[in-house]
Amino acid sequence: MRTLMEVRAAIGEDVISDSARTVILAFVIAFLLATIGCSKLNQENYDQLKVGMGYGEVVALLGEADTCDGAMGIKNCTWGNEEKYVKVSFAGNKVIIFSGKGL
Repeated sequence: MRTLMEVRAAIGEDVISDSARTVILAFVIAFLLATIGCSKLNQENYDQLKVGMGYGEVVALLGEADTCDGAMGIKNCTWGNEEKYVKVSFAGNKVIIFSGKGL
């Protein structure tokens, strides 16, 4: 004896219910928005960077840095990766220079 799912599959009827499809679609959309659409690493935020901004202000604008290192009172932080990034150098926790790529 065949199960209802086997019969539906045999006649080409969809096995996934409409409510299950809706839930799956909602998760896919939420994932895409979280990973792509809501990035703080964009030209608009880059244009708001100013020399003299504090480290906390930059973090509020771009989020936590992916990497930071420093020596001799200078801290260099990078947001992003090799293809798309913002790099900011701080002295005394104030922006002294910044650059971006792929925004």
